[in-house]
Amino acid sequence: MSYWIYASIAMYFLALVIIGRHYYDKNASLSEYLIDNRRLNPFVTALSAGASDMSGWMLLGLPGAFFATGISTVWIAIGLCIGAWCAYKFLAKRLRIYTEVASDSITIPDFLENRFKDKTKSLRIISGLLIIVFFTLYVSSGIIAGGKSFETFFGLNFAYGAIATICIVVFYTFFGGFKAVAITDAFQGALMFIVLIMIPAFSFNALQIPDSSSFWGEVSKISPSHLDLFEGQTFLGILGLLSWGFGYFGQPHIIVRFMAIRNSAEMSSARRIGISWMVFGLLGAMASGLIGLVYFHQNSLSISDPEKIFLELGKIFFHPFILGVIISAVLAAIMSTISSQLLVSASSVTKDFIFAFYKKEVSSATQTLVSRLAVVFIAVLATIAAFLWDDSVLNVVGHAWAGFGASFGAVLLFSLYSKNMSALSALCGMIVGGVTVIIWIIADLSGYIYSLLPGFTFSMIAIMLVNKYNSVLDKMADEPNLNEISIEFEKMKARNESEKK
Repeated sequence: MSYWIYASIAMYFLALVIIGRHYYDKNASLSEYLIDNRRLNPFVTALSAGASDMSGWMLLGLPGAFFATGISTVWIAIGLCIGAWCAYKFLAKRLRIYTEVASDSITIPDFLENRFKDKTKSLRIISGLLIIVFFTLYVSSGIIAGGKSFETFFGLNFAYGAIATICIVVFYTFFGGFKAVAITDAFQGALMFIVLIMIPAFSFNALQIPDSSSFWGEVSKISPSHLDLFEGQTFLGILGLLSWGFGYFGQPHIIVRFMAIRNSAEMSSARRIGISWMVFGLLGAMASGLIGLVYFHQNSLSISDPEKIFLELGKIFFHPFILGVIISAVLAAIMSTISSQLLVSASSVTKDFIFAFYKKEVSSATQTLVSRLAVVFIAVLATIAAFLWDDSVLNVVGHAWAGFGASFGAVLLFSLYSKNMSALSALCGMIVGGVTVIIWIIADLSGYIYSLLPGFTFSMIAIMLVNKYNSVLDKMADEPNLNEISIEFEKMKARNESEKK
């Protein structure tokens, strides 16, 4: 491989190392390490949320799906765009305000315990367990994507590529914490955006077609089914794909960006930036898959793994230095998500298990050190899972996305809008949603309908049923605490309304 490629990639990795080292502070408080004391500007909030959201799925899974099956996969993209907009509009601002009002909560389990004044710690334990289980699965999908990327570009054995991916991410996450992760994610989000526009543009220009209107005719000649929105889909299947959007209400690695923005009034700016980035990025990813299909057919080329089509187009069309930038963007998509997930997982291990039950006074530096070590622990577990899990990037991401969306999505929405929601209903909602997804996966029912839709629906039903009998069933918070819950809820509503004016 050309030295230009190595030079370009080396510059990218060097930038990550410098950012991680620059923000290293051995005396950082746990709040600073995990949420940067709520100091993110809207631009960094939006780009880092987008980059940590999309992962290798955007540059590997989605182009591969369009290459293999065509536009019938667009239902996922539509659902995601609608879901992301709704999360910014209906969840982000209220959550930013409420997490501050509720004892300055810095993690989702923190917020749930403080929001409902849960003296049993049940909410913290169950939410922490769900985060560790599903994030181990989610991080493993990023490691799989990283292994594929190194295998494609460098000819490395998959195992070496996967290990290289996790080692690089662990380095800057371990040292820099949330600030380094957010800044690198914003940098990587910008890089991803450029590449997602550049690859389809250059690839389209190389097609042997008289004009742009002929493109769809070429796709139809190769495979008419690629232009059928309903190919291979059922009504329930389409509903399932659209329901991917529900996942945005429950993804801790994305939600933590909302919690960290410096001012809740700036959420509207973050929404405009984030949704614009997302729409154009998804269009570029989808176009790459279809354009790749036509180009490979016209030039009698073959590909063993459709999820590598974006990478292969980069190898074909660009100067080695630019190719290095493209490789860096693919790695950026993967690493930005892994780093965010590792940090949230580490926060759960630290705050929801170790220090939640450790009664002795512990210094801030010690808490941060334990959180850093938890990053390494989760990384090791996820790496083992990546080697044991024999599935595509898209499927592994889908399982983890469903797990979080079903476990936390309805719970967080109800907690922000229902004053009378109880701790018990939140607990039941989490358990029912998470268990439904797990059963759905084990029973292999995702071929009928995506597991997130039944998981989210059953979670919502469980919450409403328990809420109906709230006064009889809820014994997890005593009477004085119930009064404090009401006061905090009204305070959140008042701040939210005042910022609309």
